[in-house]
Amino acid sequence: MSMAAAETGRSDADTEDLLDRMLTRLALCDDPNLEALLSRLLPLAISTLSSQSTAVRNKVLEILSHVNKRVKHQPEIGLPLQDLWKLYLDSNAASMVRNFCVVYIEMAFDRVDVKVKESMTPLLLENISKLPPQHQDIILRSAAKVIGECHASEIDEQVATKYRSFSVSQDMELFVDFCLDVLLYQQPSQSGGCPPGLSVAKSNRVAGKHPLNGDVLLTRKLGVLNVIEAIDLAPEHVYPLYLAATADCQEPVIKRGEQLLKKKAVGANLDDLNLLKKLFTLFNGSIAVESIAPESRVSPGSVVLKTKIMTIFCRSIAAANSFPATLQCIFTCIYGSGTTSRLKQMGMEFTVWVFKHASIDQLKIMGPVILNGILKLLDGYSFSESDAAARETKNFCFQAIGLLAQRLPHLFRDKVDMAVRLFDALKMESQSLRLVIQEATNSLAAAYKGASTTVLVELETLLQNNCQAEQDEVRFCAMRWATSLFDLQHYPSRFICMLGVADSRLDIRELALESLFPVKDEGHAISQDLEIKYPRVEGMLDYICKQQPKLLDSSDMGHNLLFPSGTYVAMIKFLLKCFESELKLDSSLGRSSEFLSTVEKLCTLLEHGMAYEGSVELHATASKTIVTVGSFLPQMMALRYAHRISWLRQFLSHIDLDTRESVARLLGIASSALPIGTSSDLIQELLSSISKSNNMRFEVQHGTLSALGYVTADCASRIPTIEESRLQDVLRCLTKVANSESPVLASIAVQALGHIGLRVPLPPIPDNNRSAHVLELLHDKLSKLLSGDDTKAIQKVIISLGHMCMKETSPSTLNLALELMFKLCRCKVEDVLFAAGEALSFLWGGVPVTADVILKTNYSSLSTSSNFLLADISSSFPDHDTCSRIEDNEDYHVAVRDAITKQLFNVLLYSSRKEERCAGTVWLLSLTMYCGHHPVIQQMLPQIQEAFSYLLGEQHELTQDLASQGMSVVYDLGDASMKKNLVAALVSTLTGSGKRKRAIKLEGDTEIFHEGTIGESPTGGKLSTYKELCSLATEMGQPDLVYKFMDLANHQASLNSKRGAAFGFSKIAKQAGDALQPHLRLLVPRLIRYQYDPDKNVQDAMAHIWKSLVAEPKVTIDQHLDLIFDDLISQSGSRLWRSREASCHALADIIQGRPYSQVGKHLKEIWTVAFRTMDDIKETVRNAGDKLCRVATTLTLRLCDISLTEISNASKAMETVLPLLLTEGMLSKVDSVRKASIGVVMKLAKGAGVALRPHLPDLVCCMLESLSSLEDQGLNYVELHAANVGIQTEKLESLRISIARSSPMWETLDLCINVLNAESLDLLVRRVAHLVRSGVGLNTRVGVANFISLLVPKVGAEIKPFTGMLLRPLFPAVQAERSVAAKRAFANACAAVLKHSGSSEAQKLIEDTVALHVGDKNAQISCAVLLKSFLSGASDVMSGYHATVVPIIFISRFEDDKQISGIYEELWEDTTSGERVTLQLYLEEILSLVSEGLVSSSWSSKRKSAQAIVKLTEVLGELLSSHQRILLESLMKELPGRIWEGKDALLDALGALCTSCHNAISSENPATANDILLIVSSACTKKSKKYREAAFSSLDQVIKAFGYPEFFNVIFPILSGMCSSGAANKSGSSISLHAEPADDEESNAPVEKVLSCIMSAVHVAKVDDVLQHRENLMQVLLVSFAPGFQWIVKMAAYSLVKELCSRFDSVLNENSGHPSQHDSVNSLIKELFVSLSPKVVESIATVKIGQVHIAASECLVEIGKLACRVSALQWADVGYKEELLHLYEVEKNQEAKSHLKKFMAMFQ
Repeated sequence: MSMAAAETGRSDADTEDLLDRMLTRLALCDDPNLEALLSRLLPLAISTLSSQSTAVRNKVLEILSHVNKRVKHQPEIGLPLQDLWKLYLDSNAASMVRNFCVVYIEMAFDRVDVKVKESMTPLLLENISKLPPQHQDIILRSAAKVIGECHASEIDEQVATKYRSFSVSQDMELFVDFCLDVLLYQQPSQSGGCPPGLSVAKSNRVAGKHPLNGDVLLTRKLGVLNVIEAIDLAPEHVYPLYLAATADCQEPVIKRGEQLLKKKAVGANLDDLNLLKKLFTLFNGSIAVESIAPESRVSPGSVVLKTKIMTIFCRSIAAANSFPATLQCIFTCIYGSGTTSRLKQMGMEFTVWVFKHASIDQLKIMGPVILNGILKLLDGYSFSESDAAARETKNFCFQAIGLLAQRLPHLFRDKVDMAVRLFDALKMESQSLRLVIQEATNSLAAAYKGASTTVLVELETLLQNNCQAEQDEVRFCAMRWATSLFDLQHYPSRFICMLGVADSRLDIRELALESLFPVKDEGHAISQDLEIKYPRVEGMLDYICKQQPKLLDSSDMGHNLLFPSGTYVAMIKFLLKCFESELKLDSSLGRSSEFLSTVEKLCTLLEHGMAYEGSVELHATASKTIVTVGSFLPQMMALRYAHRISWLRQFLSHIDLDTRESVARLLGIASSALPIGTSSDLIQELLSSISKSNNMRFEVQHGTLSALGYVTADCASRIPTIEESRLQDVLRCLTKVANSESPVLASIAVQALGHIGLRVPLPPIPDNNRSAHVLELLHDKLSKLLSGDDTKAIQKVIISLGHMCMKETSPSTLNLALELMFKLCRCKVEDVLFAAGEALSFLWGGVPVTADVILKTNYSSLSTSSNFLLADISSSFPDHDTCSRIEDNEDYHVAVRDAITKQLFNVLLYSSRKEERCAGTVWLLSLTMYCGHHPVIQQMLPQIQEAFSYLLGEQHELTQDLASQGMSVVYDLGDASMKKNLVAALVSTLTGSGKRKRAIKLEGDTEIFHEGTIGESPTGGKLSTYKELCSLATEMGQPDLVYKFMDLANHQASLNSKRGAAFGFSKIAKQAGDALQPHLRLLVPRLIRYQYDPDKNVQDAMAHIWKSLVAEPKVTIDQHLDLIFDDLISQSGSRLWRSREASCHALADIIQGRPYSQVGKHLKEIWTVAFRTMDDIKETVRNAGDKLCRVATTLTLRLCDISLTEISNASKAMETVLPLLLTEGMLSKVDSVRKASIGVVMKLAKGAGVALRPHLPDLVCCMLESLSSLEDQGLNYVELHAANVGIQTEKLESLRISIARSSPMWETLDLCINVLNAESLDLLVRRVAHLVRSGVGLNTRVGVANFISLLVPKVGAEIKPFTGMLLRPLFPAVQAERSVAAKRAFANACAAVLKHSGSSEAQKLIEDTVALHVGDKNAQISCAVLLKSFLSGASDVMSGYHATVVPIIFISRFEDDKQISGIYEELWEDTTSGERVTLQLYLEEILSLVSEGLVSSSWSSKRKSAQAIVKLTEVLGELLSSHQRILLESLMKELPGRIWEGKDALLDALGALCTSCHNAISSENPATANDILLIVSSACTKKSKKYREAAFSSLDQVIKAFGYPEFFNVIFPILSGMCSSGAANKSGSSISLHAEPADDEESNAPVEKVLSCIMSAVHVAKVDDVLQHRENLMQVLLVSFAPGFQWIVKMAAYSLVKELCSRFDSVLNENSGHPSQHDSVNSLIKELFVSLSPKVVESIATVKIGQVHIAASECLVEIGKLACRVSALQWADVGYKEELLHLYEVEKNQEAKSHLKKFMAMFQ
């Protein structure tokens, strides 16, 4: 009620008067009626407060005061909440009105029903943001109270919907903030103050005037959480609430908060600024903000809440950048009042997060401040802190320092304080913290890069003090700092690294070595362009000597080492690097006295390294380094060590071979500075030592022999030379050793001979009166050595042969050496072959080394020095200048070269044995490498090229690799023309267009395949040689099989050629440059494919070519993309499986990420390739096809997705791919192809959008057909045999359909419906309609029907033009289907279409459907299914046809077939809301149908109609009276005549009709009842048992219904006769004179039913009539108790007796009766008692059924009662007293026992 309405036309005086009357009425009102009065009075009174009259207002206040007093202590008195709320919302209401409304609204909320509270609370919160703050507080408190009371456990969905309907975001925000305040509120402590996280104002707003206790607070918080969950807000909005709940002090709130936090807020954006603002406010509060009023300042949250908030901040990047809140948060954790160790830990963890993720600008502001705080915190801890939280805090502190050093290095760069602190911490802190401190220390190192010199000097001192510390972490950090802060030229840091090489920890050793010797993979320099700058050797050496002055003391070189061996080794190697680097920069330094002085110091250091305590590695390194220095400064080193021969000789017996070898070289170098005589004496001493070799250790012998060779070689080359005799003594001695000693010493002796032979030709040695060359003397021994197993000895021997022949001029000697070398052509040891190649190079001449290089440097062999198999050509090829200095024009070498050439080209390179080809390849490559600039080699280059080209096809990997290496060497040596021809030949080999290879004669043992490549022979033998292959072909009777084997071998050779050519090509490509550009068009497609070859070696080779040939792979591929596609698509169909597999892999990689413009025209071919290879005969090809299919799927989906590709291109892609997938893919016989196609089509439908519309007809039909065609065939088999295993066919069909519905095909159909439009509907409907007729398979047919059912509602009215097109095939399909599931689906589709059909179409369809109910079983089921679908799916259309449909359903309920009747019964229940009403409504139509059925020629129709009449009588009763005549005439007309199956239903109908309509029948024509009785009684005489039983039942109904007394005289004679006849048949003799024998048992009347009819007749008969038939009646009763009858007959007899007793009792009770009648009754009663009571007692004794006992005992009681009325009963009159007593005693049924007791009590 509004104020305006209250005061319209009313003055203030009138208003005051009105209010006064109201007050009076209020005062007089008693409490029970007060609530009703207030509901009208209170809103009116409050609205009157808008009046300007003071008197009026005072009167209102008086009323309100009275109200307050009355209701204050009576909470059961309600207030009009809704009226007050309406008044409050009135836009014209004054502020005073609203103020009072709010007060009473708050009061009213406590008094209304719970349901009202629930529904009203959301309404109160709407637009709350527009209310005054005081009103907001009151309403929010009221809402919180209701929420706590009603929603603490759960919230109703309807109420939740109201909460979710807030239309104004400010309302929701205000409500959520209040909810957060409720969750933060805690019970106030005794000290007072507001709860953590709240201000005083917020605390008061939550609690109101009185603080909340624990239980109330718990329910409110749980209710708030449930309401917030139901509202379903964004995670960012609810996150603070759930977080606050998890920090509560009450366990249920905590659990609920944690649950909701995981469930609802897990996806919250932790970088949301509004969320972070709330969290920072909760954490920091606003106590220190002076601009906020004191009562509104928020206190910081609790410690638990702060801890949880910190975990969130540590996951938010925005939190790390929220200065100054971030800073305040950190310092609150570390130094805030009340902080805990856990908070400190979290604060430091947040600090680490801030230092990692804060922007640099923010960090520059916060960094220094936070750093000072961290250091202060660390200073507050002791090193022995054992608390886990303290350790974690310090852990984060050091992490933070490390991160800050990375982000703000300038904070640390000017002082070393932080470095000192961290190194000290590494020493002092516990082991658990050292790893973190180590990481922080390593991070800090980068901060000092670029520091001032003063700081760096301080750091040097710090590192030196710590590099040898006890703690591993300290040493590691010192090493890390030394390597990262200082460069390679910094002496102190390099010295620290040298010390670190000997460290006990592996990582420190590796770090030190890496910093001393910076290398890249495989030992290559870091950058080939950037030269490594080593420090000056003088400075480095001086610094080392400064650290260890004893190094300069040459007198102290005994046993003790000045540094660890590892340090010495690294020091020597580093100094050698410095030495070589310095000489490389300035070769004239060797003449500088200062440099020579430095070298002297270096030699002194090296000699100190030869101390006895030194390791083997140290001695070897030092000795080799001395040799290396000597190679640069030979004269100086010779002079230095010429005086230290004895010192050197002591190392000839060293245990290390390399040391002995190096010292022997040094003796040779030193001997050059000795006088020739002294040298000769030295040789003699060495010979003397060898002659005593019997007692010498091996090491001594080896050292002595080596030294003898080096010294003798040096002396032989000097002028004057040593005496000839001395030289011969040496040769004789070495020959003797070689012949007599073990292979190792023999090889050393031969090596010494070779060294001498490098200087001078070896002179003949006198032997047995003749002079023989050393080789002649050693021939047998050398042959034996070369055929032995000692590979190293063989290598030394064979290389020494080359050395001996270098100066040799004797042809016989040279031939002898060649013979020995050529014997190695079948050797399989690669090292031996390379050694032989080196020896042949020395024999050929022009090798790139001199004798001085071999004898006076650390030279080992040509192959080891060049390393041509592993290095690039440019680095391994010998220097041309060196070769040019070697002049070798002697004629004696011509014959040697000819012999070598013939052996290689005529025997080895084209041999039938792979070992010989391999040896020839090694030797030819060696000659080309080492003697490539020799004129003869230059002339032979074309021939050499041809040989290498041929050898590219070798199966042997070494041969192939060397051939490809040789090609690159030839390319480098050849001229421009040769280079061009070589490139063309390689290209032709790679592209497969090369010329035929030179034919090789095959021998029996020629290996065609590697062993095991093609399996084994049938007998288990090998299949590899030509002979074995021929034998297999002969045994199998297929000689042509040999040619197939050879074809396979040729293919393998071709593949090998490509691989070998690739290796050569990759090396040539770097040099060929522009010469290859014209061939790219042919090369690129094949190179792409070969990179995916199954052979890993081929892949690697082609990858080398690709990298060498192509600078920009992406650009090159894009330029040749079409050619690449053409080649790959073509080769995917190759007969070679490796080509197919490689093409698939290449296609899969090439097409990824390509736009439509590049792949569009190849898309169809790509899919064709994928499908073909997925069905390949080889598994690896199939796997490659699967991969290509997956990639093509991704590509196609992207190209057809209109959100990723232009619509035009997407449509083109769809036009290309979809038809292929639908025809070749989904209809493929290959399972994997079908599955892949289905998956692609389904994904296409998801992403293609409108681009799918032109293809909908094809796609939909294909998917529908696939539902059956792709079904597991096992299900069909199971269904065929379902009946045999007890599985219901219908359930199995449902299972099949359910599986189909969950298949990808059906999902695709759903997607197709979503993109359908009017344009694509026409063609789609035509195709679908055709598929209804032609579809095969259960799933397809059901799928078609379901698709139509889904399609029609989707398109709505747009389907109207096509309804006829769809209904024409659908209706016959329902009839034709045998499957119930399919029939139901088509019926549903018909119903869906019917809903949108025209009236004529609908009428015809319904009429055709109704007509089916008179057909066969299938037609009737079809009718029922159709009607059910119509009524449920097109109810609006069917509403006009109920008069037609309902009668059909009603009649069909009574079909014989249980399945049919069950369907119609279910349909009837679904259709009718009330059976009686429905039947009344459509009674005329039903009766018409029933009448037609009764007169029908069909027995089934007659029976159904009769059963329908029975049902009508049951439901309608007398309401059927108006139509009884028609039904009665029809029934009476049909009953006469022959009996047919089911005719008994007519009798049932007649009986039921008489029962319900007897009054109408009698009133219309009383004679009709007699006619009915005659017809029914006549039916009782029929022979059909079932029919006769129905007739008796009907007769019973007729008698009872009409109740005519005369019926007894008519029917009893007939019935008594039937009863007697039945008894006669049971007993075998005639009991009654009136009975006639029956023909058979079938004609016997059911006695129990006869007795039932007699009882009904007795019930309606006159007593006189009954007495008239006294004899027959007694006869019937006696007969019925005959023993032959079953107990049910006796039960009927008992009922008849009780009925007679009832009638006689009524006669006796009547006083008006005639005396004679009474006498007759008394006489009959006596007869009954005398005759029947013994029979009844007998039946109790003989029948053991409790029900019979009860009925019999009741019968005795009734007879006894009547007999007592006639005369007193005496035991003497009966003869069954004892029997009766016995029966009473043994009777178990209590009811029967009670009746027997009553009966016995009647006797006197």
